[in-house]
Amino acid sequence: MSPPTIRTTHVGSLPRSDRLRSLLTDAADRDDGAFEDAVDESIREVIRRQAEVGIDVANDGEQSRIAYSVDVTNRLSGFGEGTVERAWPSDLDDFPEYARELLGDTENIGGPVATGPIEYVGEDDLRRDLARFDEAVAAEGVEFHRRFHTAPSPGAVLRFTETDSHDSDEAYLFDLADALATEYELIAETGAILQIDAPDLLAGFTLTYKDDSVDRFRERVRTHVDALNQAVAGVPDDQIRLHGCWGNYEGPHHRDVALDEVIGAFYEADVGGLVVEGANPRHQHEYRTFEEHPLPDGWNLIPGVIDVKTNIVEHPEVVAERIERFADAVGDPERVVAGADCGFETVVAGANAVHPAIAWKKLEALREGADLAAERLA
Repeated sequence: MSPPTIRTTHVGSLPRSDRLRSLLTDAADRDDGAFEDAVDESIREVIRRQAEVGIDVANDGEQSRIAYSVDVTNRLSGFGEGTVERAWPSDLDDFPEYARELLGDTENIGGPVATGPIEYVGEDDLRRDLARFDEAVAAEGVEFHRRFHTAPSPGAVLRFTETDSHDSDEAYLFDLADALATEYELIAETGAILQIDAPDLLAGFTLTYKDDSVDRFRERVRTHVDALNQAVAGVPDDQIRLHGCWGNYEGPHHRDVALDEVIGAFYEADVGGLVVEGANPRHQHEYRTFEEHPLPDGWNLIPGVIDVKTNIVEHPEVVAERIERFADAVGDPERVVAGADCGFETVVAGANAVHPAIAWKKLEALREGADLAAERLA
C-alpha cells in the first residue's frame, strides 16, 4: 500500500523583515512607495522560504498587516479611532505579576471604533493584496499544492474593536457579518482557500466573555457561528477552513474552555475544515475530541503539531506522533493536514515568542514529521 499524502500548512502570519516591521509600526510617517516595495520584497522572501521547507498549502505570510484582527477595518467604512477596553485574559488574572510582565497595561487603549454604518469599501486594496501572492510565486519560480488567505471572523473583529452606533453586540456582530461577506467572496474568487480566523470561538471564553458559564458561552458560540454562516453564504463550504484557538500568548491557559464543550457548535459552521491547536502543553490531549465527536462528512482537520510559543524545535518524531494521533482519531490520514498551533507573528508590535530564524526551522521539522507519519500510516 502506498503511503497516504500528508499535506503541510500553517496558520497565516510568518516572520516579517525588520524594514517592513518598522514601516508597519510607523504608518503615519511612511512613504507609500517604500512600503509597497517592502511588502513585495517580504512576500517574495516568505514564498521562497515556504517552498524551501516544503509547505504544501501556502500564503503570503500576512506581510502587509500590522495585526490580523483589525487590519480589515481599513477596508470597512464607519470606523474611527477611539478607546477600546481590553482586560487581561482570565487565566492571567490569577497571576497578576506575570501578567504585567507579559502584557503590561492592556486596558483602555486606542483602536478602531464603529461610529456609523459599516460597509465594505476595500475591494481595490484587497485585490492588490491577493495579487501579490501570484506575482511572488511567478517571480520565485515555485509551486504549491494550494494557497490560502486569511480573514477574521465577525466575532474576532467584534472582540478587538468597539461600537458607538449599535444597540447591542449581537446587532454589531451581524452588521459585521454582512460587510465581511464581500471580503470572503473576493478571496474565494481567486481560488484560494479562505481561512477564517475565529479566536472568539475558543479564546473568547477567557478574553471577551470572562463571566460566562460554559453553557452560556456555548450558546454565544452558536450565535457567532450563525453570523459566520451568514457571512460565508456566497462561498462554497469546501473552500473554507475555520481557525479556532485559545489565544497566542504565553499564559498558563488553565481556564481555557475544553474543545469538547463547544465542538458541537463548531460543527454547525458552513465550512469544510477545522484548524485547531494540538501541540501546546495545555491542549495536546484534544485529539481525543475527534474520537468522541467525529468530523462532519467532507471536513478536513488541520491540527497544530508544532507550538508557536516556544523556541524549542520539535523533533520530527514528535511531530509524526502528533499527526498519527490525529489521523487515528479522524480515521483517515488523508483528511489530516499538518499545521501549526497559531501564527508566528500575529501582531507586529507584540511580543512574538519564536525567533524568526527558529520559526523556519520549526516549519522544516513540520515537513519532516509529516513525511515520517505518512510512511508509518501506510
